[in-house]
Amino acid sequence: MRHLLLSLFFISFSLSSAVIETSSGKVDGYKKNKVIHWDDIPYAKPPIGNLRWKAPRKIDNPSQFIRPKENNFCVQRPSGMGGSDGEGFFSGSEDCLYLDIKAPLHQTGKLLPVMFWIHGGGNTSGLKDIYDFSKLVNKHNVIVVTINYRLGPFGWFTHPAVQNLQEGIDKTSNFGTLDIIEALKWVQANISLFGGDQNNVTIFGESAGGHNVLSLLVSKQAKNLFHKAISQSGYTTSINAKNAYKQDIESVTFNHTSFEIVNKILSQRKNNQNQETLVDKELRKILYDLTSQEFFSFYADRPSYEEIPLVTSDGIVIPLTGILRSLSSKEHLNIVPTIAGSNRDEVKLWLASASYFVDLKFSPLGRLLGIPKVSLKDEDAFSIFNEYRSSAWKLRGVDKPLKSMMMAGNKNLYAYRYDWDDHRRFLVGDFKKLIGAAHATEIPLLTGNNKLVDGYGFFIYPNGPSKRFTSKNMMLFWANFAKFGVPGSSTNSVEWKSYSSSNESKSNFIILDNKANLRMSSDKISFESLVDNLYKETEITDLEKCVVLLQMLTFVGDDLYDNYSNNYSGSCDRNNSEKFLKDNASFIEY
Repeated sequence: MRHLLLSLFFISFSLSSAVIETSSGKVDGYKKNKVIHWDDIPYAKPPIGNLRWKAPRKIDNPSQFIRPKENNFCVQRPSGMGGSDGEGFFSGSEDCLYLDIKAPLHQTGKLLPVMFWIHGGGNTSGLKDIYDFSKLVNKHNVIVVTINYRLGPFGWFTHPAVQNLQEGIDKTSNFGTLDIIEALKWVQANISLFGGDQNNVTIFGESAGGHNVLSLLVSKQAKNLFHKAISQSGYTTSINAKNAYKQDIESVTFNHTSFEIVNKILSQRKNNQNQETLVDKELRKILYDLTSQEFFSFYADRPSYEEIPLVTSDGIVIPLTGILRSLSSKEHLNIVPTIAGSNRDEVKLWLASASYFVDLKFSPLGRLLGIPKVSLKDEDAFSIFNEYRSSAWKLRGVDKPLKSMMMAGNKNLYAYRYDWDDHRRFLVGDFKKLIGAAHATEIPLLTGNNKLVDGYGFFIYPNGPSKRFTSKNMMLFWANFAKFGVPGSSTNSVEWKSYSSSNESKSNFIILDNKANLRMSSDKISFESLVDNLYKETEITDLEKCVVLLQMLTFVGDDLYDNYSNNYSGSCDRNNSEKFLKDNASFIEY
């Protein structure tokens, strides 16, 4: 009680000074856009040296003065969108466990709701610095925390040379998940000093961030650390520890299991060592002696993030039953008000980057200016690939998780589909058609800024009533949910009703869109119906149908190909579909 009263006094009378003494040290804030920012606060000791592949360790050094840190993001491959800048295969540092806090400039002494953002990027890329929630903070009087967490093989790694020689929680494979949990523990201990209510914390994240939200909902390690949850375009994929280490049957992750990676490492050594004859202690030294860049180089040749086994159902951080099954279990589920949603055109942005679907053509003026026009080779195929894969994403990331949570007794559930696509048509192309309501395109409207898309914001998010209305209401819904546990009603009085569904009825959700289209809706989709309807399509080839079938049943979720491919009336060979994907994996160079 004394701590709370001191915090309220500090908030009411001294926040303008912005210097706050936390368990990690003294941090000095700065004012920008009517918001106070505190950047690069360490929430755990750097996971370097013998702390590599261990649970994060607390910092207890309130006397040190925290200064902004360059290169504060976690090791990853450089990426132009949603990740770090840079060239080559490597960027970032293992010393990356930092968070930022944004709070309203003017506070009255009442502790504010806390919104805890988990970035996306396939759990292999991304960083806190590209997300600026200042407008949400200022307009809705909430506090937003954004974090970095270990990524890829530094965040999730399963090998006997690591786990067999460790004790307790260090025996997990889910180090990145534990980083997020440690950041939540830091928030519980410190956020009141910034004006935040540690008893009203909402976790929210997009893509892999949404996936991590769903993971935290079933982790006993995260219990009582948050009170509401929002998963944006999330998914429930997890892999058991055995398959994360070594797989007997080739799969998409086969070449990048830890066993295969260690084989690559040993093959480059002069003494022809074999990991199956080396003892764990010897292998451990080899792994820990590698620099960040040396170790990461063995993952550099992967085509995509799907190639790396990530969240592991190890029975320590994630239940052995996996994420989806655990969501339906009263034993495992952390029952809190939850929102789950997806975007109508989840995969359009990726399809529009593939040379199989698009062409770059130059008009005489465009050639003079060096500006091509992006055109679709086959609009029907482009549309069908998007429709089925995006519907499957909604099924996997929204309906199945929410139905599972209902089975476990959670009745405070809400669903959405993001449909906004009022993009600008321009010389370059028709962005409405090419991008639509694609993956992650809701974030600039939720944050109120276009930082994620840099110079493309002018084309993709033209200023006007449509953008302003949709952005305003998304912020309102998210803030209301953080404050009260219900999203409430839009500015034009459309109520976001709770999710309800059964095997016999349609699932209801709100459509997030412009004023004319914002409304409650419902649908009834299943893998059976998607597979059946796909067979009836006449505008794509049989092989293309098989490729769509494979992507629906294997991408963004556990591999369900064997479960549902037998329902397909046509004839498909998985190997042929996988070959098609490899042969047509080239990207357009814009």
